[in-house]
Amino acid sequence: MKAVFERPLRNYVLGLLLLTITVGVLLWRADADIYMLIPVIAIQLIVLIIILLHMSERYIKPLDKTIETVDRLVKGDFRARIHQPASGQMSDLNDKINSLARNLSQLSIHEQMQKEQLATIVDNVEIGLVLIDEKGYIHYVNRKFTDTFGKQTKAYHGHLYYDVINNEKIHTLVQETFLYESNIKSQFVIRKDLLKEVFLEIVGVPIFNERTQLRGAVLVLYDISELKKLEVMRKDFVANVSHELKTPMTSIKGFAETLLDGAMDDPEALQEFLKIIYDESNRLQFLIDDLLTLSRLENDGFKISAEKVKLAALVQEIEPLIRHKAEKKEIRLTVEVEEEAEAVFDRERIKQVMINLLDNAINYTPEGGDVKLRVQVDSELIMQVEDTGIGIEEEAIPRLFERFYRVDKARSRNTGGTGLGLAIVKHIVELHKGNIKLHSVPGEGSVFTINIPGKR
Repeated sequence: MKAVFERPLRNYVLGLLLLTITVGVLLWRADADIYMLIPVIAIQLIVLIIILLHMSERYIKPLDKTIETVDRLVKGDFRARIHQPASGQMSDLNDKINSLARNLSQLSIHEQMQKEQLATIVDNVEIGLVLIDEKGYIHYVNRKFTDTFGKQTKAYHGHLYYDVINNEKIHTLVQETFLYESNIKSQFVIRKDLLKEVFLEIVGVPIFNERTQLRGAVLVLYDISELKKLEVMRKDFVANVSHELKTPMTSIKGFAETLLDGAMDDPEALQEFLKIIYDESNRLQFLIDDLLTLSRLENDGFKISAEKVKLAALVQEIEPLIRHKAEKKEIRLTVEVEEEAEAVFDRERIKQVMINLLDNAINYTPEGGDVKLRVQVDSELIMQVEDTGIGIEEEAIPRLFERFYRVDKARSRNTGGTGLGLAIVKHIVELHKGNIKLHSVPGEGSVFTINIPGKR
């Protein structure tokens, strides 16, 4: 930078000095008066002032603008540019500073975009995150954490964790994370309201710097409510399957032992016990068949075989079997279906849905009641099964499609139900991208409505 000024200034001063010496020598040889040098010196001073003004305009002002621009860049204003005209090395310097500013601006924009993207991702993940420094002050919480504990972000930032997080499990976990300097895991439950509990798993992860010094910790919070629900369902399923299998197996084994102990010599007892064994083995077979069907439907690789089906023909296939069962209970069965109605679906699966719903309606409808099947096609396939049965309490409706859930366990077993029929119906409907709705009034009856879209 120094050379930018020194070279032209040195040239100007040397030029003036040579001019003064030359004029002085000429005047001395001419034996001129010394006062004649005054105009020469005045002219030189004027020339020097002009030179200095020229240098200020050409070098000092551009340099001031350059310094000002660099200061703005240092302070983070990457939009700063040098527009002052210059020449020579100064022009090259200005061009390079402008180029540097553009590069810094692009880097700043890119960094800001990455920062915003990262913040958006971290703030919207379904995992709670908390950043705590080595002194216990909270520096960051994401939206999932605030939603879980019900406070605003500003209620946490800059505060000690034990002052703003009212949970002893978390306090203990943070302390153990700092104490043992290793990952610590814990589980606890918080209650959102009288009916809803949230199961949470929290992991404390220590943070170290490059010298392996502890600098803080990150708390990672997982909502494991669904996993707990699945775990409960799995336990219930195993218990229910065991119970459902145990009942017929106990009957079969008991009556077989009775026959072996001598009852087979009594023709009447033999006939009665064999009938019981036959019925219980049928019940066992139905249960196993339903379990296998449900297992196939839940398989990720299972696909429906859709085809165009005439609904009237499909209903005619199942009607004799259902009507025979209804007549045995003196129940009036009504079927409404358009003769030419067609829809695209898996024939055997929808047939199974109709049979299960109608069989269920007949089982839970007292003698002399009514069961109706309505099938129509508009923009979608609509099936309705209505009965005048015992109905279902409102609080039981959300659980009705669970495996082995029974509204009336004694009645269900007496009718030979496996407790899996409605679970199978739900899976088949979902495989067809449809939905099932239930309207029920205790003591008056129920209406199951299934909607299956025409395009899948």
